[in-house]
This record gives sequence, C-alpha cells and structure tokens, in this order.
Amino acid sequence: MIIFVVCFLMTSAFAAEVYIKQNIHTDAFSMMGRNQPAKDQVNHIWLGDNRMAMHGEEQSIIIDLDKKVMDMIQHQNKTYVEMTLPLDIDKYWPAQMSQMFQNMTVSVSPTGETQKVGQWNCKGYDVTMNMMMMEMKLKVWASTDVPFDWKSYNEKMMPQMTQAMMRLGEDAVKEFSKIEGYQIKTEMSMNIGGAAMKTTSEVVEITKKSAPAGTYSAPAGYEKKEMFSMQDMQR
Repeated sequence: MIIFVVCFLMTSAFAAEVYIKQNIHTDAFSMMGRNQPAKDQVNHIWLGDNRMAMHGEEQSIIIDLDKKVMDMIQHQNKTYVEMTLPLDIDKYWPAQMSQMFQNMTVSVSPTGETQKVGQWNCKGYDVTMNMMMMEMKLKVWASTDVPFDWKSYNEKMMPQMTQAMMRLGEDAVKEFSKIEGYQIKTEMSMNIGGAAMKTTSEVVEITKKSAPAGTYSAPAGYEKKEMFSMQDMQR
C-alpha cells in the first residue's frame, strides 16, 4: 500500500519540471502462514505544468488538472483506470472496498521535534489512522525547504492523491492538511490480522530537469478499464 505520494499544481513555480526520487523499504513479515521477504522499491515522481506523475514498480499515478483526469495504472496486468476529477471513489472502486474504508479516521499532531533528513530541515508529526480493527501509526518528517510551492501542492493536489490512494473521506483528507511542508520521510507501522508490518519512505533527490517522453501518459498497449476489480485492490 503506497501511502505517501507527491504532486504539485502551480505552473509559475517551475523554470523546469521537478524530479523527485523516493526510496521505499518494507521489512520482512509473515501473514496467513506466508513469509514475505523484505522489499525495496523506488518511486520516480515528476511535477510539471498542472500535471504530475508518480511511477513505481507495480503502480503509476498520473494527474492532469487541465483535463481533470487521474490515471491509476497497474503494471502487473497492464491495465489502467481513468478517473474524472474531482474524484468520486465510489464510481471506480468495488462496493466492498468503499464500505471498508468509509469509516477510516485520521488524527494528525505536530510533535515539536525537528530533524535534518538528507539536505532538508524537517518538522515531526505523529499520524494515527484507524479502520475497522486495524490501526496504522506514522511518523512524518516534513520540510518547507523545498524548491517548489508546497502550499499549493498541499491545497490543490495532495487531497486528490490521498483520497485516491487511501480511499479517505473529506474529513480525513482535511486532517492531513495540518502537515506543513512536503513529506520527506515517513515511517509507518501497522498490524493486520496479527501480522506486524513496517514501511519507511524517504526522499533522496529533488532536481529540476525535463521529463522523458511518455511520462504523463499511460504506456502504449495497456488496457483501459472502467473501474477496479477486487483482484486489482488485493494486488
């Protein structure tokens, strides 16, 4: 489950597009009698003029604010779902998933702590998310010392991303707005059916440069679907 993603709105903030490299590490864990080894992934994120793209090994997300669409791409089965903005997740997710996430609550509290992560000066936040019998705890380090307008990013694009990735309601999305700055590092711990999981994500690079061709479009040959299946969600 990819929780923290990045995006940006204001076109005037860029002399060129912004590239962000995010490393993600998940510790080994055991669930339902199956052992899952530790895993490392990389997200390649591009912020451009009214559009953004996040490309990972298993999934990509592309937002185009001019066209008012968001594409969520599944690389394992080479499919994608194109969603209209503002997002209505009930149109694109199976009913079982909507019911599961509709009562999720989120609490965000600043800790008053500071830390330098890489080259960025950050402030700490504790985040607690509750859904049914599952609780997720996150330690977030966010920085305002980034080369783009993080306020516009938080106000305009982040709500679309968090709602899409975590199926959050409006109140839960607003709670995340308490985090000031761009999330540089996040440590997440959660328990699912007695299985403890821990994932850490950290930004290691922010650079201004031009995006490769095809960055903001679904790959050629991928099948467009009207909505996600339960199998897509489990994957």
